[in-house]
Amino acid sequence: MAPHWRGGAQVLAVTLGILQCCGWLSAQTIRTSVGMMGRHPEQWPMSHERVKRGWVWNQFFVVEEYTGTEPLYVGKIHSDSDEGDGSIKYTISGEGAGTVFIIDEVTGDIHATERLDREEKTFYTLRAQARDRQTDAPLEPESEFVIKVQDINDSEPKFLEGPYIGSVAELSPIGTSVMKVMASDADDPNYGSSARIVYSVLEGERFFTVDRQSGVIWTAVADLDRETQDRYELVVKATDMAGQMGGLSGSTTVTIVITDVNDNPPRFPQKMYQFSVSEGAAVGTSIGRVIATDADMGENTDMHYLIKDEEGGELFRVSTDGDTQEAVITIKKPLDFENKRTHNVVVEAVNKHVDPRFVDLGSFRDQTIVRVSVSDVDEPPIFIPPTGTIMEVQEDARLGALVGIVTAKDPDMDNVPIRFSIDRSTDQEQIFNIDPVTGAITLGKILDRETAGWHNITVTAVEADNQSMASQTAVSIRILDVNDNPPELATPYEASICEDAKPGQLIHTISVVDRDEPQSGHRFYFTLAPEASNNRHFTLWDIKDNTAGIRTQRSGFNRREQNVYLLPILLVDSGPPALSSTGTLTIHVCGCDTDGAIQSCNATAYVMSAALSPGALIALLVCILILIVLVLLILTLKRHRKGQKGQRMSEYEEDMRDNVIKYNDEGGGEQDTQAYDMSALRSLYDFPEVKNSDSGPNLRPVPQWIQNRVVGDGGPADFTVFKGYIRKKVEQADTDLSVPPYDSFQTYAFEGSSSPALSLSSIRTLSTTSEQDFSYLSDWGPRFRQLAGYYAPAQPEEEGS
Repeated sequence: MAPHWRGGAQVLAVTLGILQCCGWLSAQTIRTSVGMMGRHPEQWPMSHERVKRGWVWNQFFVVEEYTGTEPLYVGKIHSDSDEGDGSIKYTISGEGAGTVFIIDEVTGDIHATERLDREEKTFYTLRAQARDRQTDAPLEPESEFVIKVQDINDSEPKFLEGPYIGSVAELSPIGTSVMKVMASDADDPNYGSSARIVYSVLEGERFFTVDRQSGVIWTAVADLDRETQDRYELVVKATDMAGQMGGLSGSTTVTIVITDVNDNPPRFPQKMYQFSVSEGAAVGTSIGRVIATDADMGENTDMHYLIKDEEGGELFRVSTDGDTQEAVITIKKPLDFENKRTHNVVVEAVNKHVDPRFVDLGSFRDQTIVRVSVSDVDEPPIFIPPTGTIMEVQEDARLGALVGIVTAKDPDMDNVPIRFSIDRSTDQEQIFNIDPVTGAITLGKILDRETAGWHNITVTAVEADNQSMASQTAVSIRILDVNDNPPELATPYEASICEDAKPGQLIHTISVVDRDEPQSGHRFYFTLAPEASNNRHFTLWDIKDNTAGIRTQRSGFNRREQNVYLLPILLVDSGPPALSSTGTLTIHVCGCDTDGAIQSCNATAYVMSAALSPGALIALLVCILILIVLVLLILTLKRHRKGQKGQRMSEYEEDMRDNVIKYNDEGGGEQDTQAYDMSALRSLYDFPEVKNSDSGPNLRPVPQWIQNRVVGDGGPADFTVFKGYIRKKVEQADTDLSVPPYDSFQTYAFEGSSSPALSLSSIRTLSTTSEQDFSYLSDWGPRFRQLAGYYAPAQPEEEGS
């Protein structure tokens, strides 16, 4: 800006002079004479007559950016009443008064003391006053005036929003609007051409243009290619004074980014890729990855891959990695080195998002060849067929009979011999055997289809020189049926007929079961067994649908004569060979009501019901009822007595525990039915208490009979037998779970191992040689006659006989 300012210094000086003269002339031309300048304000007339002012002005002008050394003259205020004697004093007040603007109090000249800038402040409002110098009284009313700052072209255009960044799609046609730039100028747009701006491109005008008035940037070419250059840097200039000489200018940088469109197809860097894979690789194994490149960017590079040739599509599968856009080639079916060692797979890459505007540029797809080499590995044997085998054998086949042959081979080029075996976990009973060389399966046990109709075994095949190379197949063996089971009745049939059954009446229908399953289906035949061929009571009717009906042959059955009939039936199947069995149908003769409903099939019940009249039955029921009442009464009395006895025992229970009764008396035998006197037992022994002078335990004297025995024998008594007996009883009491939980006293009666006294029995006396005569016993009455007979001596005649 500085050079432009220096270049226009002479123009500025001339302009200032012209403006100053115009301001002075205008001030001179607006002055009027007023005859009131010498009066004080209070002497001013108060009438409604119009009062003419002695000096009137509207505004002054001052040019901005004045660089002179002296204050710049702005204008002059003057009154007609001023006679030049210095009696009037001029003053100003308001914006910038005394600082920016000063006034000569005597002459009224106004000067600007500072350099003014219109871009900072465009005008100043001030007030002027004429006063009497002596009294300082206002001679005129205070009046307002404006000092305007005149604009000069001292501000260059500025791009306030720069630098700018815009974008346009590649291959856009000429004249495509890219963006708009705008510059602003601080100069007065209403004065001259200082603020009139025009635009132009300084750099990059080969590719872009800008509208001089609006600042809109357009494309200048139609072959903008993002893949060649993805951005352009422009320099746009804004010049004021409508671009005329001496105008000021400013510039900004505009960055234009070229956006991508899908104008490039995918391309494989190579026309052939090679990979190798083992023939033992599992389905789904990745063989390798290939990728096609696309010069575009973003979603315009998205692509998918596919296999074009039919052979490759059967064995291989291709998928797209969404992150890397690579084609992943995997195995779709198992590979076989012996069948084919090399596979050529045609892989094609296709853009997902094709722009129809650029279809004429060419095909948006590309192809390459992927060569896959299959390497050989040692493979396990392969069964023929590979999915398992079904065999059949008759259930009556002999041991060692051939069931079938399993076939397997080595798929490798060496063709190693194969060895076969049966997995015994699938044939734990070892029903089948297999030849390890030929694979022939034979019977090891007799079969029974009715026990198991199918046998599923697993056969293992291994290479003869490498046991790790093994494979298995399932062999299902079906047991074919032979007619080896006779037919049988479905259930143990029983039938019932009424005594008044009519001839030809259908009693029952029977059916047959057979464990065999002939291919042509079952066909059974029914006849009466030979032992029932002369039967005159029932007939058999073959219904021809594997069932038979039993009919009555006569009428008038009587269950008192015969209440059960056993009818043997001969059952024959259709074979071959035909097998038969005999089943028995049990027929009960029953009593029925008038409607034919069975009432009773028991002959005994029939006899009883016929022998007893209704009155007898009632009497029998009454007797039974009386017996029940008597039994209940007896049970009630027994329970009552037991309760009383229990009550008495509960009252003396404590005494029974504390009082021990000792007695030593022998009973009177079977004939003694009198009760004992308990008082005699209580006073049988007198055991007075003997207290020791010391603090030892209480002692009782030994019974008299024990003392006599000790003294009489002359030595101590032998209590070994008694101690052993008591010890045994104590052990039994300790192990007895039924004893009470408190301490108890138990008494035992024990005579000892032997007695010095002889037996008192009269029976042993008979065997002695005593000569005592007991015949007198016969005189004692009939009760002793039998006893006398025992002791009477034998007669000589009887002994001789």
